Amino acid sequence: MREFALDPRAKPHPQTIVARFGSWNRAKRRAGLVARRFATREELLLQLRELGQELGRTPTGADLVTRRRSMPSKSLYWQAFGSFRAALRAAGFDVPATKERSDRAVEEGVRIATRLRRLPTFEDWARERARDASLPSEWQVYRLFGARKGAWAAFLRKVERRLASGQPREPRPGRPAKRGARGTSGVPREPARRGGGSR
Repeated sequence: MREFALDPRAKPHPQTIVARFGSWNRAKRRAGLVARRFATREELLLQLRELGQELGRTPTGADLVTRRRSMPSKSLYWQAFGSFRAALRAAGFDVPATKERSDRAVEEGVRIATRLRRLPTFEDWARERARDASLPSEWQVYRLFGARKGAWAAFLRKVERRLASGQPREPRPGRPAKRGARGTSGVPREPARRGGGSR
């Protein structure tokens, strides 16, 4: 088309492309692009695998949101595979079952608690997640343990039991735990300072 050669800003009308290739999505596929809204199952899985290679880990729903201009939506994976986790499994990613995921979260909780020398808070976990994207988010852990009031406390109880059974914690130097005095989270309270009370 001579007008395109004369004017580099000229673009073909979408209807011209549809008439030439039969459909807009067929034209996108011929150009090596994925027709996001009408992608085949194979194309959806290929997109996930390529994203996993780029990230160096299993993709998450949040990754699709941040790449919504180039990736199919999470809802499209739900429609095609029944769930996003099922799509990840079909793409060949290691996606543990809920029980295994909760066990892994507890193991990570033990690791973090051992390093911090106390049980991790919601904010502690968020900071760890910012440093290590392979960790589940604090909200994912919250949902694993009930997604209701007390869910984080239930998670911490499992972490504390794992610590007590396999990796006993030592009290911080200079802050000995007082026998029998425990806080609501099960963490030993600090002994009261002499003369520190209000008059």
